Amino acid sequence: MTTHTIVLSGTKPPLSMNQRLHHQVKARITRQLRDEVHIEAKRQRLPRGVPHVTVTLHYRSARNGVRDTDNLVATLKPCCDALAKGTPKYPGYGLVEDDTPQWMTKPMPVIHPAEKGEPGSLWLEIKLQEQP
Repeated sequence: MTTHTIVLSGTKPPLSMNQRLHHQVKARITRQLRDEVHIEAKRQRLPRGVPHVTVTLHYRSARNGVRDTDNLVATLKPCCDALAKGTPKYPGYGLVEDDTPQWMTKPMPVIHPAEKGEPGSLWLEIKLQEQP
């Protein structure tokens, strides 16, 4: 298995399951996440048409505290959409055909403990299944 990392901008998840954003604000943030992941996948020259990938979102907060991993799923979803082939209206990178379980596994996000003096950070860990 080959592993790639895409570091996301920002110090905290831009979307959360607990937010109640106006639909236009949520759409703008979703678009920014998709674009960021798509551009970085291109920059890293990730392969296309891979048989299966596992995509895990990692988050390290600037401060320790109680956080729910399921709230991060709102940030993970547009990232996975950007890596999949997408649709004509919302084209994706094409790492896999679709972000359904047949082509992509999405484990629950991982929350890491804060590191003193370090800002928060978000990154995607992408594990590519080798060709059979």
